This record gives sequence, C-alpha cells and structure tokens, in this order.
Amino acid sequence: MNPTKQLFIAFEGIDGSGKSTHSRLLTERLNQLNFKTYTTCEPTNSEIGQLIRRILKGERKADHKTLAGLFVADRLNHILDENIGLLKQLNDGYHVITDRYYFSSYAYHSTHMDMDWVIAANSMSADLLRPTATIFVDVAPEICIERIQKSRANIELFETLDLLKAIRSNYLIAFEKLAEQENIIRIDGNRDMATVADEIFEHVNSLLG
Repeated sequence: MNPTKQLFIAFEGIDGSGKSTHSRLLTERLNQLNFKTYTTCEPTNSEIGQLIRRILKGERKADHKTLAGLFVADRLNHILDENIGLLKQLNDGYHVITDRYYFSSYAYHSTHMDMDWVIAANSMSADLLRPTATIFVDVAPEICIERIQKSRANIELFETLDLLKAIRSNYLIAFEKLAEQENIIRIDGNRDMATVADEIFEHVNSLLG
C-alpha cells in the first residue's frame, strides 16, 4: 500500500536498459514543474547495500540465497529508515522515484532459485509499500549487453547475454503472476531516448491527477 497521495514510481529493466537515465530524466522533468521529488536506487548506499555491491562486483563471494536475503534486508531498510526511508519521504510530501525495487529481485534471483520463494521473501516490503506504478523499460538483451561492454570497464555478476535474456523472461513471468496486484507500465525502450522519456512522462503525468 501507499499511504499518501504522493506518487511512488519504481523503474525496472535489465542492466543496460537505460532505466537509470530515465529515472533521472523523469526527476528533472518533475522538478521543472516544481514538484518535490526524491530519487533513490537499490542497492542503497547503506552498509547492507554496499556489501551487495561488493558481491555484484565480485569483490566478495556469497551464495545466491544469501544475496537474495541481503536484498530483502536492504529493501526493508530502504522503506523504513526513519531519516531517509521511502515512507518518510512520501509522508513528507515528496514524489519518490526509485531505480529498482522488488521486481528486480523477482527477475534476477529467480535465475538461481524458485521465483515464488523470492516473492514470498519480499512480501513484507510489498505489504509496506507498493509502487503507484512500476515502469519497465524493455530493451533487447543484445542491445543492453553491447551498451554494457562499451560503457563499463568491469562486468558485474548478472551481466552476460544469457543471464540478461533469462532475467528479461523472468520479468515478464513476474508481471503476469502479479498483474492483478501491481500497476505495471511496459515501455518499448528500443526507441530513441527522447521518445521513450516523453512516453514515460505521459504515463506519470496521468497519475498526477
């Protein structure tokens, strides 16, 4: 549930899809219209989030179940932190935009374990705070892996073509599973950036009422 009238928008997509860029562009557009916005991401910058990032970069080893559990803990802290948590920001009158939320866990972790387990593990987060809308920037995995290889010196844990294909497929499975509970907006991200950004803003603007 979202206990406020403020929007909570979660961007989702496979690595290299441009969701981080579109999260930033949407924030800039809302700021230009004088809306109070708070933009964040997962993993967070908390101690738990920093540990997750080290695992994703290959600096530390962890079983995939452990990694999934760390994401659950990081997400709950993201929601509930009394100083900068998502619920606090919404209650303080900010529209909140996050780059990744629990659908990322469903899609990524279920490459190595049962998706229903991952959904159940994140059920408390879903009960505490569901997005007003989840915006899925859908880009072909072949394009995404090309972008990653051009822009990054180091490839992270899930950044192979086969895994990105599996993760995209898992996103679609998760969206179908939870279609009645979640507001999912699927955007064709294979087009030019400005066209995609305009379509995203149209959807969000309609939610502003």
